[in-house]
Amino acid sequence: MGVVVGDDVAERLNQGCHCITLDRLALQRALDAEVGAPGFAATLTASHPSLFSNVPVFVAPDTMLAMTRAVEAIEAAALLPDYQAAVLAWAPEIAATDFGPAGALMGYDFHITPEGPRLIEVNTNAGGAFFNALLAEAQRGCCADARLSINTIADAQDFGARIAAMFVAEWQRQRGSGRPMTIAIVDDSPETQFLYPEFKLAQALLDNHDIDTVIVDAAELVADEIGLSIDGRRIDLVYNRLVDFGLEEPRHAALRAAYARGKVVVTPNPHVHALLADKRNLTLLSDPVLLAEWGLTAKFCDTLRATVPRTVSVSPVNADELWEKRRLWFFKPARGHGSKAAYRGDKITRKVWADILAGDYVAQAFAAPSGRSVVIDGQSSALKVDIRLYTYAGEVLLTAARLYQGQTTNMRTPGGGFAPVLERGA
Repeated sequence: MGVVVGDDVAERLNQGCHCITLDRLALQRALDAEVGAPGFAATLTASHPSLFSNVPVFVAPDTMLAMTRAVEAIEAAALLPDYQAAVLAWAPEIAATDFGPAGALMGYDFHITPEGPRLIEVNTNAGGAFFNALLAEAQRGCCADARLSINTIADAQDFGARIAAMFVAEWQRQRGSGRPMTIAIVDDSPETQFLYPEFKLAQALLDNHDIDTVIVDAAELVADEIGLSIDGRRIDLVYNRLVDFGLEEPRHAALRAAYARGKVVVTPNPHVHALLADKRNLTLLSDPVLLAEWGLTAKFCDTLRATVPRTVSVSPVNADELWEKRRLWFFKPARGHGSKAAYRGDKITRKVWADILAGDYVAQAFAAPSGRSVVIDGQSSALKVDIRLYTYAGEVLLTAARLYQGQTTNMRTPGGGFAPVLERGA
């Protein structure tokens, strides 16, 4: 745990600052007030005991700048005609049409290494932003040996206004003017989802900004010639939290039909996922020579060279070499989500390897996560860290961390969970 990650002060704080910054009572009050339901926070704590960590994660200013520049470079690459042709070639047919939306609340996930931040993946249905906005507000001062500032938007009220403006902007990107009257937050059996309480936060936030919002099971949607509805109620815009990125499952037929005919605004949608979040795209984003040939500027190519680990598609051609050097790689399903069926190379067995070869996988050069020391029941424990930038149209809206043990983030590690990111002041 003694490595220097970007800045010795930030790293020293991550390893030596054990004071609790989370004011849980303030967070509980904010959660209850936001949803307008006394007891909401208590229920959340009982069902999700490891959702929020007591401690923050510290980063250096140059680390934050490098991550922000990586987002800019990736969004610039996604505009290149040759890049779009390449990624749409392996995407489902429904992704070919661009209706305009840029993708609400994208998530860019990074590990911080001794050489700087490394992009791990891009997500179109990045969860946690609504929790993290309130979490950032419920912090108290700590660790007086450095001047620190929470690296996030100004306050929860500002976050709400920016999120409402984001959904209006998504509507206008497709419709040209006006604003949506009704938004549906859509998932499969939403009340059973781990982040269902976040849907309630999002619903309350949008309702408070005069956008009528409902939480809907995708299977209950009805498509007609006019558009999409639920129980006779017209839906203008879908905030899509499904992990069926191509809307290919039969239970999503109504949403697919309305979307394909441009009768409803969907964000994020199959086109956005194809451009930014399919993990096969990392094979292109980690090839700055190819991107330069396609017209990406030298500045952005240099940024991607420094921040995107080499990624290759797993195939019979490279299978033997990848197996032999598997400890150097992390294997992920090309269209996977939530770290499901993702494996660190040094953990895989022959049986798992056979499954990888039979599936559609990419191998990404392993970039070890940084660490955060926490105290649990009086004992110091080392947790892993990843950093998520929540963005819209290339602009960072919020930065948060996730603390965990194991191969991948799980939000079930004692002492772990979401954590605010504090940037060392000048």
